[in-house]
Amino acid sequence: MARFLIDVNLPYYFSLWRTNDFLYVRDIDDTWTDTQVWSFAKRERLTIVSKDADFSDRALREPPPPRVIRIRFGNMKMRQFHARINQLWPEIYELSERYRLVNVFEDRLEGID
Repeated sequence: MARFLIDVNLPYYFSLWRTNDFLYVRDIDDTWTDTQVWSFAKRERLTIVSKDADFSDRALREPPPPRVIRIRFGNMKMRQFHARINQLWPEIYELSERYRLVNVFEDRLEGID
């Protein structure tokens, strides 16, 4: 059963996110608004993974579900992105179980409840 919903602004071809734990918005309906994505994630009890500040802002205003993981990297090559997320994912996953919002920076992680 899926646990994470990957937003359209993140890489579609990423082996880490190609298991049954992950759904892609693109595979459901890539024309959905943020509100539709939020509603689906809430109904299905999924954690949204996105670069979009709208989701993190909303996570601070509303109780979970859904929870949000916001990737806050600056511009970087895809290879670097994949390497960094692969390296950080175990800790991101753990924090996402405890916090309503996990901000993922290049040099640190931040959990906010």
